Amino acid sequence: MKIQYKENTPKLVYIWLSREEGQDKALLDSLKPRYAEWKKQGYMPVVMESGEGKLEDSMYLLMKHNYELLAKKQLSAEKALCNENPKAHIRLP
Repeated sequence: MKIQYKENTPKLVYIWLSREEGQDKALLDSLKPRYAEWKKQGYMPVVMESGEGKLEDSMYLLMKHNYELLAKKQLSAEKALCNENPKAHIRLP
């Protein structure tokens, strides 16, 4: 197991687990109090577990999903802006 802190905003704590560690109930339970402690300190715990699939395929799907969420969020914000000011023109790149 490897624990890595990122002080950027948002403050993150990455917990890297091997496949065996990710299946170890005692280890996972032992992390729960630490999650609460990190959250009190303003950190968001992020658990990374080894998987069974190809890394490239998994990363592609994750990035695609994140871009879709970002696009939906941006579209919602633009629609809200148009509803506030119907005469506003949105300039798309």
